[in-house]
Amino acid sequence: MLQNVSYKNKKQQIEIESLVGKPFTLLERLKLGGVGSPKLYVTTSSKEIDALFLLDHNDNTCNIELRPKGIILRFRSLLETYALVVPYYKLTLFKGTSDAYSVHTAHHKVSVLAQEAPIRTFFKKILEQKAIHSQEYL
Repeated sequence: MLQNVSYKNKKQQIEIESLVGKPFTLLERLKLGGVGSPKLYVTTSSKEIDALFLLDHNDNTCNIELRPKGIILRFRSLLETYALVVPYYKLTLFKGTSDAYSVHTAHHKVSVLAQEAPIRTFFKKILEQKAIHSQEYL
């Protein structure tokens, strides 16, 4: 689900929390070693997301936040912030080349560069969380 999250909207917040859960508590964040990714450079994306990236001339970057039941991939276009909300049961991760990962869901796709070790370890953390929560829906 692609949402414009620039402005606080209670109904939208409830919808996002129902899909991916509330943010981790401070203690849980410390146990996981952090729940946010470093800055990720987007190489390719689906048509709808690519149209948003084409609106401005800045670098196409995003970041990923772990939630208890999924991830939120956030990026900016013009002065707006957009979020791709993906529950674990709809999340598919591909490792294309040696330095690229792709996040797929339904009809959205975002490919990012993963040249540094912290980025690769963060994607491993996503896969571990998905494996833990896949027991609930298998």
